[in-house]
Amino acid sequence: MLAAVLWFAVGLVLLIKGGDWFVDGATGIARRFHLPELLIGATVVSIGTTLPEVMVSTTSALKGIGSISYGNAIGSVICNTALISAITITAKPGPVDPKSLKTPVAFFFIAALIYIIDAYTIGNFTRPIGILLLGIFIVYMLTTVRQMMKTPSAPEAHEEEEEETPLGKALIMLVVGAALIAVGADLLVDNGTLIATALGVPETVIALTFVALGTSLPELVTAITSLMKGHGALSLGNVIGANLFNLVLVCGMSITLAPFKLPEGAVFLGKNSSLTLELPVMMLVMLLLTVPALKKGWLFRWQGILLLGIYAAFCIIQFTL
Repeated sequence: MLAAVLWFAVGLVLLIKGGDWFVDGATGIARRFHLPELLIGATVVSIGTTLPEVMVSTTSALKGIGSISYGNAIGSVICNTALISAITITAKPGPVDPKSLKTPVAFFFIAALIYIIDAYTIGNFTRPIGILLLGIFIVYMLTTVRQMMKTPSAPEAHEEEEEETPLGKALIMLVVGAALIAVGADLLVDNGTLIATALGVPETVIALTFVALGTSLPELVTAITSLMKGHGALSLGNVIGANLFNLVLVCGMSITLAPFKLPEGAVFLGKNSSLTLELPVMMLVMLLLTVPALKKGWLFRWQGILLLGIYAAFCIIQFTL
């Protein structure tokens, strides 16, 4: 028990320090090339913070239980949007660049529509679907890199006064930060589960708290660190990019390695909860997050409060199924 507590503390320290270095590295790259922070968050940062989901889902697929990646990906999208981004928006609402937001949002809903059409019609995620999702990931990365090169952001006043981080140092901070976040999340989940078991917490509660939230801890740490450092756009870009990567990269790899059927388990409103709860909630929270930002160019506190309320209701329903 004592060892688990110590390793839990080590994991927390690694997460905090990793998030600090990761954000500094990403913003250093953005400043050096005058790139929009939102786009950096939606690409480089998102790949780094999605590593835990990629590792968990790929391992599950190779073990012949690829359906775990479905719940992991959809659950992470809901958690990222209705908890992590909601906390950021509630704490510090502010402006956002709709132009930088359009590409990741468009690609997310394209991937989501593929999921929904497949889930409601066929109910079977085949290898061609996995390859298609991976193809979308490649097209998105190429499109975003091209967009960043064509539309560099003008340096802001406070950025001009800051000392420019050397490119090599920024890249090292980015890579080391991502590694620390991944290791820290793993330590936190594993030892948090041991502590919860030792305290007699039911296994279902463990699965819905430590394990479910565990793979989203990097996004949470990055969001909080970005907010504290005044880089709200980086946090928003990270969440939207991570949501997209959960669909096209995490599940794309898992489906390609081990195709699976739509999970059947819990029932909600007389039907498979995947069709009546998880997928509808995923679409709802993403629409609530992105539509006002695209139309008004601003993130409002009411969005964050509403998203947090939806997440709380979603968790309560999950406990009662």
